[in-house]
Amino acid sequence: MKIAIVTTYPPSKGSLNEYGFHFTRGLLANAAVDEVVLLTDEPESPVGQLGDRLRSVPAWSFGSLRNTPRLVAAVRRERPDAVIFNIQFATFGSGRVSAALGLLSVAAVRATGVPTIAILHNPMDTIDLTSAGFKMGGLMERIVRLSGRMVTRAILMADLVAVTIPTYVDLLAERYGAKNVVLSPHGSFEMGEHLSHETVAGTPGGRRILAFGKFGTYKRVEVLFEAQRILHAANPETRVIIAGQDSPNAPGYLAEMAARYADVPGIEFTGYVAEEDVARVFRASDVVVFPYTSTTGSSGVLHQAGEHACAVVLPDLGDLAELVREEGYQAEIFAATDPEDLARAIERVLSDTAYKANMGATNRAVSAGLPIADVADWHLIHIDELRRAKSRAVEAFA
Repeated sequence: MKIAIVTTYPPSKGSLNEYGFHFTRGLLANAAVDEVVLLTDEPESPVGQLGDRLRSVPAWSFGSLRNTPRLVAAVRRERPDAVIFNIQFATFGSGRVSAALGLLSVAAVRATGVPTIAILHNPMDTIDLTSAGFKMGGLMERIVRLSGRMVTRAILMADLVAVTIPTYVDLLAERYGAKNVVLSPHGSFEMGEHLSHETVAGTPGGRRILAFGKFGTYKRVEVLFEAQRILHAANPETRVIIAGQDSPNAPGYLAEMAARYADVPGIEFTGYVAEEDVARVFRASDVVVFPYTSTTGSSGVLHQAGEHACAVVLPDLGDLAELVREEGYQAEIFAATDPEDLARAIERVLSDTAYKANMGATNRAVSAGLPIADVADWHLIHIDELRRAKSRAVEAFA
């Protein structure tokens, strides 16, 4: 089986690059896969040597208006047995037009006759556009919502659409009449078997607080920095580590925050974290905090925190709260915009060693229950079914 996957992939720093990296590894772990072709965005630096069964073909550019014809041409050249799209609503651009036109590539590739699966991490209907970085007035938002529904219908033209949260299945079925949408859990990236289930991230008595991701839209550090004022005043050993970079929709955000909160001690910015350094960053942290104002689907950061046996503090918001309930993660909850409540929640974890250890062990056990290799195998089963159905249809027509 030859699989093409439309995705960002390291060294690209685009959205979902980590999911693309680990999902690809999951595909390659299955002996039925002869080759995976990455149809990637144009990288800032070469991808490098990938291996005998893995190739990278730059086939689209973030923000370009020509991504759909380029992807269709790439699929026709490569002639894969199936194409998998690893996408969210802003995968192909931060502008409304480039984002929408890029997503039309799902329907265009499906029209070539190649079995097509879309892993849709967040349907447009669930997005708070303002929080996601799309600032607009009421009329413009209604227009964008209308075009978003049209794009969603185009995505639903895939043979199969996989979503990571149960309510998304219901939403797409009820609002669009979709019958080809299935639940596919996010999966855990890599469990690091050298770590025992009893090992909890951080150090006894440590006070390193981690926030990880791409910041400036719905991931905002203001509430965390205000909480750090309170925490540091009570205990000067408290440190906040911001690991990551600006969201493509919010360039310059972290530099602005660094300047605005220059008077708050104990804050460190690591910049972009390369894939090989992710485990070290999580393992060195005593608690992982989610300073979110809204959510846009299943959280890769929550799964990573679980993999590394981290205690977590998160707001009781929409998809994130549902993910915790559905999958069994344990978290200390805070009011999303209240720095005093966030400081309380962080201190609750840091000051109670047993509570922190139990939370970390629970989260690791949840993550261990569904590695991403199992998720990839599930997709391969569906691809095999799609290929068989296509063969039967060809035979019937002949």
